[in-house]
Amino acid sequence: MSRRTLFLTALGLLLLVVTLAGYTKVMARIAPGTPPAMAEASARADAITVDKGARRLTLWRAGLPIRAYDISLGAAPEGHKTREGDERTPVGDYVIDWRNARSFAHLSLHVSYPAHADIAAAEARGEDPGGMIMIHGLPNGWGALGRLHLLWDWTDGCMAVTNAEMAEIWSLVPDGTPITITD
Repeated sequence: MSRRTLFLTALGLLLLVVTLAGYTKVMARIAPGTPPAMAEASARADAITVDKGARRLTLWRAGLPIRAYDISLGAAPEGHKTREGDERTPVGDYVIDWRNARSFAHLSLHVSYPAHADIAAAEARGEDPGGMIMIHGLPNGWGALGRLHLLWDWTDGCMAVTNAEMAEIWSLVPDGTPITITD
C-alpha cells in the first residue's frame, strides 16, 4: 500500500470517527432520553446484581429476581477497575446514587464507584481510580442498534442495555439501591 493510500485511509477513518462523535453529541442535545415515571413502590427493585462473566444484570425484590438483562461491559472487562482509562467494570458492592436523564446515552444510573477502598488503593499506586461508572442505554441517536450492541464489549467500564431496557430499569430502580458486581 502506498503512503498516499495509507494517508487517505487514515484521514477517512479520522473523519468518520469525528463525524460519529459529533452526531452523538448533537443527538444528546436534541434528543435526550425522556425518563419514565417510577414504578409503584411495591414493584421496585431493592437490589441489583451484575455477573460480568455471564454479561447479566439482574434486578431483585425481596430475594427474588424480577428482571434480568443481557449487558455489554467495558472493552477490557476482566478483573476489577483500578484506574481511570482501564476500560474495566468494577467488582464489589456499591449503590445507585444518582441518575442522569440527559447523558450521552439513553438515560443513566450512576454506580457509586470509587468507594473509599478503591480510592486508597489507587492513591497508593499513584493513579486516579476513575469514576462515572453507569448503567445506561445506547448512545443517543444509536438506539436502532438494539441488541446488536451485545456483540462486543464497547463501554469505558459501564454496563449497557438497550434503550427500552434502560427505560424499564430507570423506572424500577430507585436511588439508594445496592448493586453487587462480580467477575
